[in-house]
Amino acid sequence: MVYRLAALVLLLGCSPKETPAPTPKPAGEPPRKVMLFLGDSLTAGYGIALEDAFPAVLDERWRKEGLAWSARNAGASGATTAGVLENLDWTLAADVKTLLLCIGANDGLRGLELGSTRRNLSAIIEKAQARGIRVVLAGMKLPPNYGKDYAGRFEALYRDLAERHGVDLLPFLLEGVGGHPGMNLPDGIHPNEEGHRKVAETVHAFLAARGLLR
Repeated sequence: MVYRLAALVLLLGCSPKETPAPTPKPAGEPPRKVMLFLGDSLTAGYGIALEDAFPAVLDERWRKEGLAWSARNAGASGATTAGVLENLDWTLAADVKTLLLCIGANDGLRGLELGSTRRNLSAIIEKAQARGIRVVLAGMKLPPNYGKDYAGRFEALYRDLAERHGVDLLPFLLEGVGGHPGMNLPDGIHPNEEGHRKVAETVHAFLAARGLLR
């Protein structure tokens, strides 16, 4: 009996009084901070697969690069500043740390009164800041056929709001995409897959330069 026990101990590689140490479990991936992308069809990825929309492209890039951020897409086709403001309390979940506000294009394309757009954007920024959320405002531009005066005032309101509320301003979300046929769907308005990759590059470079991906 003693012989058999000794042989078993030798096979297991430990003494009868030793207890094998438990195998340590691999540490789980630490939670990533949430950056919320709040916008319209340009953010939602109209006409393409959701995984090809620029927030998803950014999320995949940040995951691969081991950055502490995840991108959450809250874009809704047809959304206006008024609609975003109305649903904001539901959209700004408790885990959101940064808001990238990409809304207003539909206001401009519909020729809405810019004072209303300005008030809505201002209210969105203020509500987010009141919750301790950092806001990044993405500027928008209109096609030239909307008239120099209206298009100019529309573009300027983003600069004015960024200065008033002390938020970072990405000058133009569709830089290098808007007005470039090869970057857009046949409608000439919504980015295609290549266009969304370009938007993702623009957004990433801006955030990195501002130190907002640490």
